[in-house]
Amino acid sequence: MCAHYEAVRQWEAYEKHFGTQRPMGLVQMPLHIFPTALAPLIRRPAELDSGDEAVPARELVLGHFGLLPGFAKDTKYGLRTYNARTETVDQLASFKHAWAKRRHCIIACEAIYEPDWRTGKHIPTRITRRDCAPLGLAGLWSPWKDPVTGQWHNSFAMLTINADTHPIFKELHRPDLKRPPDKQDKRMVVILNDDAYDGWLDVPVEKSKEFFVQYPADKLLATGMPTAPKPTKAAVTDEE
Repeated sequence: MCAHYEAVRQWEAYEKHFGTQRPMGLVQMPLHIFPTALAPLIRRPAELDSGDEAVPARELVLGHFGLLPGFAKDTKYGLRTYNARTETVDQLASFKHAWAKRRHCIIACEAIYEPDWRTGKHIPTRITRRDCAPLGLAGLWSPWKDPVTGQWHNSFAMLTINADTHPIFKELHRPDLKRPPDKQDKRMVVILNDDAYDGWLDVPVEKSKEFFVQYPADKLLATGMPTAPKPTKAAVTDEE
């Protein structure tokens, strides 16, 4: 399960790879993203079907990493909802409403981090695309109203699938000693092919699971890191 990733920080990369522009007022994104932090998500604009040609096909907005259902009391709820299992996303109270509403999004990453426990110790492992292009992850987003301030916020979760047979991800995370090697339920995020972005944003709920496939290992690069990277400061706007 992914709890740490690097956000794409170059605005040119958003335009080139995801077809989005920088949101007005946003100057800089933090690099290392952990649960509850604000980070970019890419989705269809609500006004897309209005007939206004000025409305872009995709928009980039900020959201809290960790999906916040309507009943969440604060953003700390996102500490347990930053990943959503595809096998149960339509059943769990935290996710099923957003799933039924088909609130699909794309999470743009330079890299994701997972722990390698093969030595018996936690070794942070940085995973990137081998061609150095950004990763586009399949996500689920939801609006959330802060019960204290009354303000609306966006939030999102990464979707995950079983990775027991994936050459890279099957080696990551702490082994479950109560299960045999082929029954570990190792997990990986859903990494989309570049030509699948529009398909994921538009696919009907009943066909969404067609996108839940393992990304080819030969297109990824996993690098062990000597020390775990630290959280970076929040997003910077021109109003700060």
